[in-house]
Amino acid sequence: MAHASSYQPTSSFGQWLDARLPVGRVMHDQFMTFPTPRNLNYWWTFGGILTFMLAVQIATGVVLAMHYVPTPEGAFDSVETIMRDVNWGWLLRYSHAVGGSMFFLAAYIHTFRGLYYGSYKAPREVLWILGVLILLLMIATAFMGYSLVWGQMSFWAVTVITNLFSSLDAVIPGLGTKLVQWIWGGFAVGAPTLNRLFSLHYLFPFLIAGVVVLHIWALHVPGNNNPTGIDVKGPRDTVPFHPYYTIKDGFALLMFVLLFAVLLFYAPNLLGHSDNYIPANPLQTPPHIVPEWYFLPFYAVLRAIPNKLMGVIALISSIAILFFVPWLDTSKVRSTRYRPIYKWFFWVFVVTAIVLGYLGSQPPEGWYLIFGRIFTAYYFLFFLVVMPVVGLLEKPAKLPGSITESVLGPDEPLPLSVPKARQREQVL
Repeated sequence: MAHASSYQPTSSFGQWLDARLPVGRVMHDQFMTFPTPRNLNYWWTFGGILTFMLAVQIATGVVLAMHYVPTPEGAFDSVETIMRDVNWGWLLRYSHAVGGSMFFLAAYIHTFRGLYYGSYKAPREVLWILGVLILLLMIATAFMGYSLVWGQMSFWAVTVITNLFSSLDAVIPGLGTKLVQWIWGGFAVGAPTLNRLFSLHYLFPFLIAGVVVLHIWALHVPGNNNPTGIDVKGPRDTVPFHPYYTIKDGFALLMFVLLFAVLLFYAPNLLGHSDNYIPANPLQTPPHIVPEWYFLPFYAVLRAIPNKLMGVIALISSIAILFFVPWLDTSKVRSTRYRPIYKWFFWVFVVTAIVLGYLGSQPPEGWYLIFGRIFTAYYFLFFLVVMPVVGLLEKPAKLPGSITESVLGPDEPLPLSVPKARQREQVL
């Protein structure tokens, strides 16, 4: 959101630098005085939380990489060495592992908030697309990082997931097999595979950081959406980002870090799998292969389809469909708060995502498989049918006249006895 700069360097060096590289001016204008809708709630604080968690993951990951040995013989033992012999290594390793889970928790909350309040609608389509791209890169990065432990569960998860590319043999005979062998660097998961996954896992967080910069840039062009979904109509609808939202974001971050600390210090293995404390054994397959919890909804979609190729297509589509949400939703109203019919479908979708996560952790048999197919069907129907059709048929509730009105209530007319100058003063 364009606004006049109020930055005034106070030192001669600041004035000299501002004339040549206005970093201070950009930071001041975009993160201090940036006009922000005055009605943002705590769901909007997860953007800052995600930025903090990305910094934690990069910082801990870089130090862990200094001690990690990316070979089938040394990977598992190097992780144990980090835990037992490196000074504060247990804290670094658990911060990175638990931090990954917290990172995804914040990302999913951030995504559902965007879906609920229509933050993907014009003029914020590019902002949404960049956000989905970040989520996709996070999934790829986490998958590669999970493999580096080289325990039983991570080894076989890599074997199963990379082997999915062999489904392309049904389209072009031999293509999938060649692709899998190219990814593995041989005829089975081994040293070349581990080296490639380690290299890419180290690279991708910096790529994510670059896309995050674009994401923030795309946010600051049209400005923030808000719970009403109404555009800013004047200065009364906004407040400076600092101190109003720096304080609010800081408090939310503190609460999130407290939750992070509870898991880190009291239950660091709560969200992991015990089989990953067994060294990888290519000759012994675990009875039930389960990925990390943040992959489980997509894993349930994959297993709900009986055909291997169609299951892979469904898996990819379950993420790729998010890119098209700005054009699938036909409603003229952004916020679900004012959409009485769509609101019910949305909350059923949230329940669907949670249930798919549970079903992904269970064996693909019996009622687990039946319910997996039912909820997978609703997952796609929500985007392909509910969004387009309900948006056309639904009659939204009446929107407030402005953001200020949604916070303070409708403006009351001033008495006629009040002088015009005083009226103008109260309006301003």
